[in-house]
Amino acid sequence: MNKKDSKINLEQQGLLQHAHPVHTLSMIAAAAENNALGKDNDLIWHLPDDFKHFKKRTSGHKIIMGRKTFESFPKPLPDRTHIVITRDTGYKIHYDDCVVVHSLPEALDLVKDDSLAFIIGGGEIYHLALPYANQIELTRVHGTFEADAYFPDFDEKEWQLVQQEFHPRDNRHAYDFTYLTYIRK
Repeated sequence: MNKKDSKINLEQQGLLQHAHPVHTLSMIAAAAENNALGKDNDLIWHLPDDFKHFKKRTSGHKIIMGRKTFESFPKPLPDRTHIVITRDTGYKIHYDDCVVVHSLPEALDLVKDDSLAFIIGGGEIYHLALPYANQIELTRVHGTFEADAYFPDFDEKEWQLVQQEFHPRDNRHAYDFTYLTYIRK
């Protein structure tokens, strides 16, 4: 047997049929201790370091959101593909980095081959996406707030906390907060 023939062809043996990178669907959010996310289509707090964290984590990836969340931005976020879910079949967005879909399954289909994609809100989209997510990146803002949008309750027995980093209140942040990363068990 020569050297060429001794090479094992795993693809021919059917062992590489599903050799795709692991797909992570991460829900990323900042929520208070009572799961408050926002009110009147806006955030309740201003946490500059959390904005930087969000930008660092989501840049270069596809982000899935509801129409109201998209419309809360002055313009699309740079270096990200926006997948916007709306029931309005006539809804149009005139930016190259934005795609309109009409259901969560349609949005998930657009990220199925990506190694990492993010669900970024709002409250209704988080609730719908929770069964599909395998990671939660939650900035837990230490306080309780009145809101009209909430992050869903999730059973912490189904999730493993793999990272946590506390950020104290300071002159730029009115509230203490903790970055928490969970992966589905």
